[in-house]
Amino acid sequence: MSAVAETPRRPLVLVVDDFADNREMYCEYLSFCGYDVIEARNGAEALEEARSRMPDIIIMDLSLPVMDGWEATRRLKDDDRTRMIPVVALTGHALAGHSQVARDAGCDSFLAKPCLPDQLVAEIKRMLESGKASIEAKR
Repeated sequence: MSAVAETPRRPLVLVVDDFADNREMYCEYLSFCGYDVIEARNGAEALEEARSRMPDIIIMDLSLPVMDGWEATRRLKDDDRTRMIPVVALTGHALAGHSQVARDAGCDSFLAKPCLPDQLVAEIKRMLESGKASIEAKR
């Protein structure tokens, strides 16, 4: 009897950005790098996707229509179902103090745009490795 090797599950990344070109670039690159990717165009969609799909990590633009990324992150971190999902702020708000405001809203990490896709992948890997135990606990 031969054992069938189970294919490891690819980490699921939620990319939240209101610009389609940004979403497309990051989603294609992340998919190429071995991630499954879902998208949202605003904070309200991000909440819906996060609650229904339970991604391993969320890449959150902060300036979004409908509901901004700060508020979406606050709501994700206030919800027992999504609180353990790491949120990486990826934003053009790179002035002094913005990273602290993002962290105060609940973001676990902060990257300034423009951000090369390799930088984003490195940060995703770092975040997933540092929080692996808590991510596995939510499953």
